[in-house]
Amino acid sequence: MDPLMMWALPGWQELVVILVIVVIIFGGAKIAGVGKASGRAIREFKEELKGPDDPQTTAPSTDTTVASEVGQEKAPEPTN
Repeated sequence: MDPLMMWALPGWQELVVILVIVVIIFGGAKIAGVGKASGRAIREFKEELKGPDDPQTTAPSTDTTVASEVGQEKAPEPTN
């Protein structure tokens, strides 16, 4: 490993000190909220990547009427 590169990368001791400072500044609750929000954002991003054509993400249709021919539109329901 290049000696100059070794000075650029923080070790585990420096990372612990940075983590302690972050917890002192922001508090544990805010850090947990950021983690939760980032997890939710990643999950939503993955769902969007799947797309609407993925059968696992699309909900089953609640329409019980079936058109008898392709291209035939469903008749409007009568109103009372």
